[in-house]
Amino acid sequence: MLRITELKLPVDHAESALRPAILKRLNLSDADLHHFSIFKRSIDARKKDAILFIYAVDVEVADEALLIKKFKADKNVTSSPDMDYRHVAQAPSTLKQRPIVIGTGPCGLFAGLMLAQMGFKPIILERGKAVRERTKDTWGLWRKNKLNPESNVQFGEGGAGTFSDGKLYSQVKDPRYLGRKVMQEFVKAGAPEEILYVAHPHIGTFRLVGVVENIRAQILALGGEIRFSSRVEDLHIEQGRVCSVALASGEILAADHIILAVGHSARDTFQMLYDRGVYIEAKPFSLGFRIEHPQTMIDRCRLGRNAGNPLLGAADYKLVHHANNGRPVYSFCMCPGGTVVAATSEPNRVVTNGMSQYSRNERNANAGIVVGITPEQDYPGHPLAGIEFQRLWESRAFDLGGGTYEAPGQLVGDFLAGKPSTKLGEVIPSYTPGVHLTDLATSLPDYAITAIREAIPAFDKQIRGYAREDAVLTGVETRTSSPIRITRDDNTLQSLNTQGLYPAGEGAGYAGGILSAAIDGIKIAEAVALSLLGKL
Repeated sequence: MLRITELKLPVDHAESALRPAILKRLNLSDADLHHFSIFKRSIDARKKDAILFIYAVDVEVADEALLIKKFKADKNVTSSPDMDYRHVAQAPSTLKQRPIVIGTGPCGLFAGLMLAQMGFKPIILERGKAVRERTKDTWGLWRKNKLNPESNVQFGEGGAGTFSDGKLYSQVKDPRYLGRKVMQEFVKAGAPEEILYVAHPHIGTFRLVGVVENIRAQILALGGEIRFSSRVEDLHIEQGRVCSVALASGEILAADHIILAVGHSARDTFQMLYDRGVYIEAKPFSLGFRIEHPQTMIDRCRLGRNAGNPLLGAADYKLVHHANNGRPVYSFCMCPGGTVVAATSEPNRVVTNGMSQYSRNERNANAGIVVGITPEQDYPGHPLAGIEFQRLWESRAFDLGGGTYEAPGQLVGDFLAGKPSTKLGEVIPSYTPGVHLTDLATSLPDYAITAIREAIPAFDKQIRGYAREDAVLTGVETRTSSPIRITRDDNTLQSLNTQGLYPAGEGAGYAGGILSAAIDGIKIAEAVALSLLGKL
């Protein structure tokens, strides 16, 4: 099979135009092209009035060797790589002990799924509830100001990514095409097939719910076990090796292979691990606000006369500014046609995040506008100091919002002018339970406020209207990534000083989104399987 890349067609091309384009590119007759499939489709919108689709396609031809020789100097015509996933191990018929996976976010789910597919029948523990029950609890905060600390945006089946845009792309290096395996499992579980080839695939919250349930069903059918409302309260370690976990219910589960995929907000678990002597170090993260604009404005700026074209969907953006005070400011988790959501997991704190449905048809675009911070400079002295730093600003946001889980908000024009906001303009904030207009100047460290005030006018030069006076800032965004790293050995993927413990995913500091977390879950499952068989 051959792969052709950089095959360009106008955005309004007919579906039937791709085959003739392939024939022309390879100078083939129709009879010599046996089959083709789209591997990737991206958009080139650098010229707004001449937007292009760029394809990578895999083709089956009559004489592949001849074409390989003919195009040997053409980097855009090559042999298709082998992307089929093959399991690294298979469990023996009798297992001495089943591995335990803690957490059912994308990392934990895929670690559990891979172990189940290899026959290791994992026990998966989740402190929160099954995804549909969890959704009801999440709406309890959004609509009734009632927080369940064990079942919310951060905790429960599907992890934090369930209540997000459902983005399925990442910048991690993936030489083994593990991301392809993730996508195929998502499609098998009910995700739209287009995620296999569009450049920036996403699923959206409502569809993710069904996908997560179907992955759970497959794990159970393969002999795995999933226990909800089962918070791990303690980890038993003997002579530097894990031997069991203690649940909040009092039950003790023996295991000498434990995957820790708890997500970036399991602060009590991080404290427990630190108290037990597991090696942890502080790591950088970012904090800032959510910013909302009319989606139609973003579409016009990014797509020109093609704005509103259903083939292109709602436009997104990615922005970076290096402030004069040395701080990087960048857009984070941009959600086209989405909403800003309440994402706290602890009482009396306010945290924001962004979410979109598959349709991305809400009136506003939103993104995090966040500032990079580092432990050396901003929260030195203790591995868990970043957590307390997050809590400080989340508590401040709760107070500024009026102490009711409403979020503090401010119009961009007032924020730049340094005066409190008293009324909204045309942009109506989407955050529920609601936005309390105020002055955000004290909601983040001074250096962050200074950097964001400098960045927004700079971003306006790239997207006209970005600094419009009635755009809305909502605070605060603090959970951009884990503030810690549970460091692991590069070869065995176990904790540096605790054998049998496999830190994984975003909470351990080794991923940053649904796809990268799922990929890490596969890698960890493989390491556990090989260790159980004495091969690693």
